Amino acid sequence: MLIDEVKIKAIAGNGGTGAVAFDKNKLALGPAGASGGRGGDIYFIGISNLGALSQFRYKKIIKAISGKDGRPQYNDGQDGESLTLKIPVGTIIHNLSTGQETEITKINEKILVARGGRGGRGNFHFKSATNTSPEEFEVGRSGQSFDLRLELKLIADIGFIGLPNIGKSSLLNEITNARTKVANYPFTTLEPNLGVYYDIILADIPGLIKGAAKGKGLGIKFLRHIERTEILFHFISSESKTPITDYKNIRKELEKYNKKLLKKKEYLIISKTDTLQPKDIKRKISDFSKKLKIPKTRIYPVSIYDFDSVENIKKLLNKISDKKSL
Repeated sequence: MLIDEVKIKAIAGNGGTGAVAFDKNKLALGPAGASGGRGGDIYFIGISNLGALSQFRYKKIIKAISGKDGRPQYNDGQDGESLTLKIPVGTIIHNLSTGQETEITKINEKILVARGGRGGRGNFHFKSATNTSPEEFEVGRSGQSFDLRLELKLIADIGFIGLPNIGKSSLLNEITNARTKVANYPFTTLEPNLGVYYDIILADIPGLIKGAAKGKGLGIKFLRHIERTEILFHFISSESKTPITDYKNIRKELEKYNKKLLKKKEYLIISKTDTLQPKDIKRKISDFSKKLKIPKTRIYPVSIYDFDSVENIKKLLNKISDKKSL
């Protein structure tokens, strides 16, 4: 089960308390109490695993390590270890305590969530010409503590859409080593899967069916994730007896959910073409182009068993990547 919204409490580490101590060496009688260590911070870092929020299903309180107290003989307390938690790209961090919102939009993007408390000063730091044997010290400051709501809204450059069992997951695995589940029956993909091709993030959206916008099948839960993709790869199986109808049905579901989805740039991917002759592939491309008003330059036949066709998809992704970096 995909967990795409959780509430947690993030508590950074407290600073250690400063020490009160005096030098034990002969003829050195001054203050030697050191400062406490700084409390550990809490960070979030973006990863491609959409299931990463499941770590918070039962663990609702996240604590970083506090700094150690200061020690005698000028030995500062050890800093508390910071905590870095992995969350999916596209997660919005709602700080319920402050009202602020931040978002992880890139893989390996790191955000400070709660800052650890500063360590208190030991009595060594209070020495002066008029106070040669101070006993003053400071208690370490508390780390920041916030109530957070983490909301996943899938963010990707390209969304793979289409009916169930048409080869989306297979292609994602082939070009990104995403290791998504693949089998020859409907709804193999029960949750969105992410793959990364260099700097391009690809999202395999679970198969849509007629009535998805009304919650049928895997339903509206995953249609909302398509909203945040820049480009759509619309898959149509070459094995389908009604490919034009398949295409139009998916487009209707997108329109019912949000008409803006129809304005996204779209490429038509004719999948599972390994059983077709080259002349049959050309005929299908021509047929789709005429009946669906799609330029032939945006129609790509592909089979994971055909090296050249997979390479053509990679070349397309390279072009998209080049434009993204401009």
